[in-house]
Amino acid sequence: MSDPAAQLSDIKLLVCDVDGVLTDGRLTYSDGGEATKTFHVRDGMGLRMLMDNGIEVAIITARSGAAVAKRMSDLKIKHVVQGRGDKGAALQELLDKLEVPAENAAYIGDDIIDIPAIRLAGLGVTVANGHAAVLKEADLVTERNGGEGAVREVCDAIVDAQVGLDAAIAKVLEE
Repeated sequence: MSDPAAQLSDIKLLVCDVDGVLTDGRLTYSDGGEATKTFHVRDGMGLRMLMDNGIEVAIITARSGAAVAKRMSDLKIKHVVQGRGDKGAALQELLDKLEVPAENAAYIGDDIIDIPAIRLAGLGVTVANGHAAVLKEADLVTERNGGEGAVREVCDAIVDAQVGLDAAIAKVLEE
């Protein structure tokens, strides 16, 4: 495992799982069978601050759906990989495509299928309510649960380590 505090300043790519990380992990189905998801708005602002400061953001999720596509489009996240349960292989493909060394990537996951990606990334992160096996593997565990601002914690820490959180906030307020 890496030293999380030291690693934050070297992150060039943040990759997030969706269910259980950007959402609370619960799936709600409409009468028509459509799965709906609830995303935390603060996570979105954190991802925006990363991108505004030159850090790439990507999503890798085992499920596929219009709700994820819409939210990522709204956030202008260009790298969205849906329908991939082989998270480690999907992360490696993304790293190759973006020419980012694994040690400069952070991955946030919450369940056992995220472990290969958590192991591959230079900084493996899980949420406070991640599965016990994932909690053992992660370099960093958030204070907040998935879907409750956990991603924002990580975004703020990365931004703070690289440009200073106050400077990033001032940049958002200037827009």
